[in-house]
Amino acid sequence: MRLDASAYERCTLCPRRCGARRAEGQRGVCGCTSELLVARAALHFWEEPPISGEAGSGAIFFSGCPLRCVFCQNETISHEGFGIGVSTARLTEMMLELQDQGALNINLVTPLHYAPHVVVAIKRARENGLTIPIVCNTSGYERPELIRELGDVIDIWLTDFKYASSDLARQLSGADDYPAIATEALAEMLSLLRARGGRRVTADGTMLQGIIVRHLVLPGHADDSCAVVSRVWEIAGNEVDLSIMNQYTPNARCRTRKDGLQNAVSEEEYDLVVCHADEVGFENIWWQEGGTVGESFIPAFDATGVRRD
Repeated sequence: MRLDASAYERCTLCPRRCGARRAEGQRGVCGCTSELLVARAALHFWEEPPISGEAGSGAIFFSGCPLRCVFCQNETISHEGFGIGVSTARLTEMMLELQDQGALNINLVTPLHYAPHVVVAIKRARENGLTIPIVCNTSGYERPELIRELGDVIDIWLTDFKYASSDLARQLSGADDYPAIATEALAEMLSLLRARGGRRVTADGTMLQGIIVRHLVLPGHADDSCAVVSRVWEIAGNEVDLSIMNQYTPNARCRTRKDGLQNAVSEEEYDLVVCHADEVGFENIWWQEGGTVGESFIPAFDATGVRRD
């Protein structure tokens, strides 16, 4: 797979392989042309402890997404396309600025439909003094070939595994191939991690290299969540950290539904999934205490830290 400007001519970067002529201004399934759009670049304190610590993660939020999840928590940027157009050079500058602010890492949030830009920016940032780890924060719906190409620039994979059921993936994200793609993607991430010597953390628990698999528990679907946990265990066992999230917040579309997505996740549902993860053998489990949370975990997408060139 070529990761240069030609990748945007007939785009096949994501599993949709929509063939959009993004270089000519046509929008792909991700909602984007070849113009690099960024919605926010700032310290972020709400990731898992190995990522955010106390200093914060240097999160750069990209616009657009190849998945079309009806319950998306970041729909302002994933569905509505908010973002500021910037160059690859400006993206490099943002990484270095976040490092100067004390970020533990550079956390690229949903970046891989811009992979040609991202790879160049990371390499330039390294050449100009970037020393902290690079985190790829992804939906898990990624081509294994693309992940393989990024093996030398990504240190930490912060990846979702949303569904075990193809039917549920089709209903909620329009992607019945999600479970198969996410399985292949995670297996490729694990292969790359093994080649680099496996999980590495500092004495205080800050991750330098590794994989954190995230799963958002959805109301009414604890059975599928448990199946996801089992699938991740089968693929990777304790070579990965598992993060089980209860922060599902019904967005405007979901609040009018009648299939359960208008509700919050119950404590019983969430506890069932966490207990299952413990029972199958996961040692590094991250969970959220207390009740389900609201919009406080969703940052303000207001172009903080972006600035046009």
